[in-house]
Amino acid sequence: MREYLLTLCITAAVTYLLTGPVRKFAIVAGAMPEIRARDVHREPTPRLGGIAMFFGLCAGLLVADHLTNLSEVFDKSNEPRALLSGAALIWLIGVLDDKFEIDALIKLGGQMIAAGVMVMQGLTILWLPIPGVGSVALTQWQGTLLTVALVVITINAVNFVDGLDGLASGMVCIAAAAFFLYAYRIWYSYGIEAAAPATLFSAILMGMCIGFLPHNMHPARIFMGDSGSMLIGLVLAAGAISITGQVDPDALKLFVGSEKAAVHQTVPVYIPLLLPLTIIAVPTADLVLAIVRRTWRGQSPFAADRGHLHHRLLEIGHSHSRAVLIMYFWSALIAFGALAYSVNSASMWIVLGIVILSAVGLALLLLPRFTPRAPGWAEHLVPPRYRRRGAAAEAALAQDAVEEERAPVAAGVAGVNGATAVNARPQLVDRRNAGTSR
Repeated sequence: MREYLLTLCITAAVTYLLTGPVRKFAIVAGAMPEIRARDVHREPTPRLGGIAMFFGLCAGLLVADHLTNLSEVFDKSNEPRALLSGAALIWLIGVLDDKFEIDALIKLGGQMIAAGVMVMQGLTILWLPIPGVGSVALTQWQGTLLTVALVVITINAVNFVDGLDGLASGMVCIAAAAFFLYAYRIWYSYGIEAAAPATLFSAILMGMCIGFLPHNMHPARIFMGDSGSMLIGLVLAAGAISITGQVDPDALKLFVGSEKAAVHQTVPVYIPLLLPLTIIAVPTADLVLAIVRRTWRGQSPFAADRGHLHHRLLEIGHSHSRAVLIMYFWSALIAFGALAYSVNSASMWIVLGIVILSAVGLALLLLPRFTPRAPGWAEHLVPPRYRRRGAAAEAALAQDAVEEERAPVAAGVAGVNGATAVNARPQLVDRRNAGTSR
């Protein structure tokens, strides 16, 4: 565990320290597009944050290769090298897209090629435990197609949800934390070495997201762009594919009996693995809804709009920060709920806790404008925004907020996002009408 924590900290430190210089480079390189109709930020903000995240990934793999215990992962498996190859390719495509806005079909082809590169180097699904049947060995073509499909779906799910400051990196960090606990349990508790690469990938992924989050929280100073969102999506998919297709269900030795009975009984254990998209269920739901919505309108599934889940949260009255926290809450509930169920599926307390927390989440969704107020005797103990104000003061503050939102940002002046607009840009359009069907 100490070596995993050291790898995580090194990855986070490298990512954090490089993000500042990368931001300056992105401004100089012009990777700072104008505000689009579907954007929620108010000022051009540099992209290319994925550059720092990629070098954080490289630093984490390099450190792990020189540690006593983790170095065995590189000696016994080619999966870390496969991950690095696929990550380098998808990162390069993302950098080009952040700068030149390449076509969506070209990006899709690049994602499939990156997945194919990992498959060629051994990072693929070899078999699947199917309830009532047992372990089903996959042919080379079946394993390749399933691996490529999982990689492409996961990458695009993460990419689609990257619409608010700190949203994608925070949600993936939560998913990686839950997946790390699961993979570490299989590797350490049951002594299954095949789970070690997935555990390492999850630790490095957490470090990449933790190191980037301080620069990306609202108001963001830099965006990860496609170079970052596609990268962390690929790393998350690689960990799930590694442990799903490499760990033999019989190696767990949890039950005595036939292979068919063992696999049937261990289905709860494999829920987060057979369906890695349950860990990122919120981004996946957003992806599916976006494809259905755009196809229904006769648009391309890759056409951008303002119909994503985080846009809906803003439309019903949630603030930027609260919308992000609500998405965090649901991601943590689903990821750690699946983790708890896989550990002990017979416990009714787990099911009851998930139901109660789901009710809490629904209540948060239905109270977008609710702001808790402290009683009069405790007002001096809480921040000003939680103190009671008169109706006139509340109306004045609301009017000031509306005027500030509509006020354009002058060129060459540092604004709320900490970025500097190097060129003049036109007046901001009314994003409530532009680019939407309403």
